[in-house]
Amino acid sequence: MHIYPAIDIRGGNAVRLFNGDYSKEKIYSHDPAEVARRFAEAGAGRLHVVDLDGAREGALVNADAIKDIAARTGLFVEVGGGVRTADRIEEYLAAGVSRVILGSAAVEDFALVRDAVKAFGDKGAAGVDALGGKVAISGWQKVTDVDAYGFCLKLRDAGVKTVIYTDISRDGALSGTDIAAYARLVRIAGLDIIASGGITYYEELQKLKDMGVSGAVLGKAVYDGAIDLAKAVELCERC
Repeated sequence: MHIYPAIDIRGGNAVRLFNGDYSKEKIYSHDPAEVARRFAEAGAGRLHVVDLDGAREGALVNADAIKDIAARTGLFVEVGGGVRTADRIEEYLAAGVSRVILGSAAVEDFALVRDAVKAFGDKGAAGVDALGGKVAISGWQKVTDVDAYGFCLKLRDAGVKTVIYTDISRDGALSGTDIAAYARLVRIAGLDIIASGGITYYEELQKLKDMGVSGAVLGKAVYDGAIDLAKAVELCERC
């Protein structure tokens, strides 16, 4: 199971939100690329990067900072937030990003998902952000009536190989993740699931790994010291 330390960017800064609430922001660094460098030094080979401004505004607001991360680290970088067109996917891939995540666009323009699968293969992925079992879009500011689990099935049927599934109610809360949800999701044949949102304990990482989850996104638990990144990488990737 791969470990993806998270770098959420807002206003050019590396931040964390509480439950996706933009009014509950904590700034951890004014230099996201430096945060990425520290994660690499701790042994991370992959990064999960989100343009929070882009997710809410539907544009690549922090693209320069994200491209800088890809250029300066050389790591496997997956990026989401504000990706609404094939041109934006191509822009990130050309800048050295390894995988681009469709979130809101996957819900609002499903034809783009099909086109992205054909054009980019596994360099494209989908982000399913769930609140109360429903998919949220626009930087988690709008909850739709789309069933999150059913949408994962739809994505699989369209040819999507990787879904980053986030439980918004647990994100940034250091209260643990929804193990039961991932136990259900990993049974979707042909779909790699990356768990995101609330992972706080090493025991959760072990459970996720044992059940066959493809990857785990670590955010506040790493920033606040609940999980040591180097130890998490050792536990999940090297043993």
